[in-house]
Amino acid sequence: MTPRHAPGCAMSMCTLRCTRVPARGSSAPEDRGGHRAAAAQSGAADTPLPLPVTCAGAAAPVGVRVPSRFQPGLIPAPPCASSSRRSRPTSSSRPRGPGRSCRSRPGTGAPRESPKAAAAAPRPRQGPTDEAQMAAAAALARMEGRPKAKLPSSQEAIRSQVRKELRAEAAAAERGPDAEEGDTVSPAEDGAAALSVSGVYFSCPLTGELVRRDRKEQHLREAIQSYFSVDPVAASIMEIHTFNKDRERVRVGLETMAKYLDNICLHPEEEKYRKIKLQNKVFQERINCLEGIHRFFQAVGFETKTLPIPGQEGTEEYYVLREDALARLEELRHHKEQLLSSEPVRARLDRQRCVFKPSPAAARFELPPDFYNLTVEELRREQRLRTEAVEKASMLRTKAMREKEEQREMRKYNYTLLRVRFPDGYLLQGTFYAREPVSALYAFVREALRDDWLPFELLGPGGLKLTDENLAFNECGLVPSALLTLAWDAAVMADIQAAGEEQLRSPLKPELLARVQTLS
Repeated sequence: MTPRHAPGCAMSMCTLRCTRVPARGSSAPEDRGGHRAAAAQSGAADTPLPLPVTCAGAAAPVGVRVPSRFQPGLIPAPPCASSSRRSRPTSSSRPRGPGRSCRSRPGTGAPRESPKAAAAAPRPRQGPTDEAQMAAAAALARMEGRPKAKLPSSQEAIRSQVRKELRAEAAAAERGPDAEEGDTVSPAEDGAAALSVSGVYFSCPLTGELVRRDRKEQHLREAIQSYFSVDPVAASIMEIHTFNKDRERVRVGLETMAKYLDNICLHPEEEKYRKIKLQNKVFQERINCLEGIHRFFQAVGFETKTLPIPGQEGTEEYYVLREDALARLEELRHHKEQLLSSEPVRARLDRQRCVFKPSPAAARFELPPDFYNLTVEELRREQRLRTEAVEKASMLRTKAMREKEEQREMRKYNYTLLRVRFPDGYLLQGTFYAREPVSALYAFVREALRDDWLPFELLGPGGLKLTDENLAFNECGLVPSALLTLAWDAAVMADIQAAGEEQLRSPLKPELLARVQTLS
């Protein structure tokens, strides 16, 4: 039997939305439990209960049979929820969600899942196969066992590296040249490629001998010492300029000495100018600290004397000019000018010029350790440069700053071995300082030409023309070795061919071609 409702109401019983609220005078759980018990005892599915149903303000007729699921406490929701003063029901008391049809099957709280949705559900992933697990384990073992490169990113790491290099340098110096020769293994014995050059050599300007780089300073000192028997004044001046590395201190000390000598030359009759107090503060700070200075005083005519202090009981030491030297004031002036104008004695780098026949191995270089090892002075300079680089590493760098750092990195090479390939394939090789300008290479090549007036240009690796001759080799990236190509001026060569002049077999000098070698 379908319950009736007031006329004009658009709500039908089949689409009635129900809201569970507690019944008056009792709590919701007790009412729900009591009616369920009554329904269970009667065994009836439907129980006729008088249920006041409000629909648009009309009351339902009494005696209407209402399904058992409409228990007391279940009333139809009024059209206007704000007109009801009853408390709002909670979501836990709703048997079905809002909008459910009253004819929906009881006991089904959730909708059934469609077959398509069930088919689209993700399947459980399968574990890796045995082969995949073995491969992963092997890769992990390789990664864990691989050594990680550690860069010297701190000042302590830099100092540690420099200390290691200094210890290695000291150990090599203690072994001496004889030990090095005994430890050296010839390339034929160990199967290694032959060196492109045996080492870096220097020419002594005093003796003319060629010495290895590691013996350069010692040989210069021995040569200057032996020159004292020839000219003691010149030898002492060379010692002062050569072995005192602080050029500013040398300049200040020599200017003070020049004032002493000028006072003697201007006032030869006054005795106070012919004496120099050794304990004088200016003498101690500016002159006494220079190596070779006492030999110079003795060579120009001073002698050491102990004289009493005027008005006191003690004595002091003085440099006093001898009477025979006082008679040769013109020589004293000459020695003063020689002292101020002299330069340090420097051993000249030997180019070790070589000419090789055409060879496919022209671009292969095997350099000796002299091109890489640094002396103590060079290591200190390198440490200072690395320290500055570490301090600037945390800064944001522009392109110009990065280029400067790259050039600084190239400056750690002191020497470079360069080869120039001529159009006929012959190779000209020479050793240069890494900081020498490109113009030194142009002069080196021009000295080897039979006709040094022929214009040419040099091409670096990649065909880049070396047009700026003021740039250094390390700034051009031509360190520690490089192969360059010589190209003749096309217009001049065309004029030579048009004149019908016979082209020479090789543009190099005959004396160089007589000592041509085969590049191994």
